[in-house]
Amino acid sequence: MSTMKRMLLTVNGPACAGAILILCAACLGARGQTFDQLAMTPQMGWNSWNKFQGRVSEQLIRETADAMATNGMKDAGYQYVNIDDVWQATQRDAQGNILPDPERFSSGIKALADYVHSKGLKLGIYSDAGTRTCAGRPGSLGHEEQDAKAYAAWGVDYLKYDWCSTQGLQAPAAYKKMSDALRATGRPILFSLCEWGNSRPWTWGKGVGQSWRTTGDINARFTSVLSILDKEVNLRQYAGPGHWNDPDMLEVGNGMSVAEDRAHFTLWCMLAAPLISGNDLRNMNPETLKILTDKEVIALNQDPLGIQALKYSTTNGMEVWFKPLKQDAWAMCVLNRNQAPQNFAFDWKSEKVTDDVANRQTKFDTITYHVRDLWQKQDLGTTQIPLSAAVQGHDVLLVRLDKL
Repeated sequence: MSTMKRMLLTVNGPACAGAILILCAACLGARGQTFDQLAMTPQMGWNSWNKFQGRVSEQLIRETADAMATNGMKDAGYQYVNIDDVWQATQRDAQGNILPDPERFSSGIKALADYVHSKGLKLGIYSDAGTRTCAGRPGSLGHEEQDAKAYAAWGVDYLKYDWCSTQGLQAPAAYKKMSDALRATGRPILFSLCEWGNSRPWTWGKGVGQSWRTTGDINARFTSVLSILDKEVNLRQYAGPGHWNDPDMLEVGNGMSVAEDRAHFTLWCMLAAPLISGNDLRNMNPETLKILTDKEVIALNQDPLGIQALKYSTTNGMEVWFKPLKQDAWAMCVLNRNQAPQNFAFDWKSEKVTDDVANRQTKFDTITYHVRDLWQKQDLGTTQIPLSAAVQGHDVLLVRLDKL
């Protein structure tokens, strides 16, 4: 969350006195999982901010968990139900313990985590490396170990860690301090660095967290999606299993057209980005649900190689991206950045893809691939035949290439 978003919120609600019971963190390990096993493919889940901002409550989180568990999202691979800013009381208690807002989270975070876990899902929470969060609630500066122990005791599985009110701090040291505190609890908690890319976290974030924001905040406009996409092109060598570039959360279902939603989701899958939905899961139209739960498209994002796509070519607003997949397969995305439809032609036999990150070179005149249109669910023959298609404005053509 950016500093600007803080201005959109009012800070209210009384501080709640009392102490937090900190349980033995060593007893709270997540069923044998270790930190080194977290996010071996990009994490998938939901976050409250894009749709609800400060209008968050335990009722919303419970209802969202119910929806995710039953609407096909859990079955498609989504795991995390993440509470963003404004879950906290306005002040810590006399012992410095972080407290949930007593009105909107009256049952406490532990009870909420237990409920989410009962659905076969995981709970995420939010804090900030500075003195205050972006919405003005207590940050974790000076309370890193105390907060980490509280999260572990509550059964939290994911921490998004923001970067407001951090004057005078150095991001690598600040994030490592919380990373060390989380590890010391013994409970594997996925650590999502939300530093907006200011200090190039892709150069130091591996081993500190499982993902790091690469840009400022996204919004539900296609121009925002494209602007963020452009900033990912030269970062692909830094991503991989357990350490991901994060171009921010998804805006699918938040007001863009169906074509723009489809393109946005496709590009994030091609980028091997975390898939954190940001819409109201309780009220989705069929088109939104279809996009978010398409297993063939999600499989590209979750491919175990964990390699971010490369931009292959750009011509008249038409971009071609290639993503290497396991077993020498490829995904190819054709993005139409124009508002008007464009015709696209690709003669496979005259093309060669060289990927230094994957250490792979493919000449389509010597290797034949089966071609499948993933969104249309149609087999298009093989790379022996040139590909020709009309791509609608602000939309994509997405094909998977499997070696014959």
